[in-house]
Amino acid sequence: MPDTDPIDLLVTTVQELSLVRDLQTLMYVVRKAARKATGSDGVTFVLLENEHCFYADEDAIAPLWKGMRFPVHSCISGWVMLNRTPAIIKDIYQDSRIPHEYYKNTFVKSLAMIPIRTMDPIGALGSYWSKEYLPTAAELKLLQAIADVTAVAFENIRLTKGFPDSSPSIH
Repeated sequence: MPDTDPIDLLVTTVQELSLVRDLQTLMYVVRKAARKATGSDGVTFVLLENEHCFYADEDAIAPLWKGMRFPVHSCISGWVMLNRTPAIIKDIYQDSRIPHEYYKNTFVKSLAMIPIRTMDPIGALGSYWSKEYLPTAAELKLLQAIADVTAVAFENIRLTKGFPDSSPSIH
């Protein structure tokens, strides 16, 4: 785990998210916290948009999929949202849930994808590594906590900005 104290990082993230009033700032706060929490080489912030996964933001050593949309049934973030459970993958080329053609020209070797709100996912938060890596239980717990508080901040923005909930139930 990185040198950052997990409790301090979580408290700081919660405080920063309590001040967020727009989606761009929310994604910035979350992706920076997620990289610190996991020591990853990249983080992506994925939103569920109807039947698609929208890769809305990223912070990575090289560009990945920012701005792209994939059908919910064809990517690992969609699998995470549909199953309401994290996907922790040490070697992406050994996992059948990974669409390998999307990854062959990237640095990604390992990943952890976490649902943003497990009860009724609105998105996913992914951390990527350029080498084979398995995050610790503590890193995963911290990443899930960040994703959970992200859902609260997202709902606050949605309610105050008045935009509709575009994500259908995927139960």
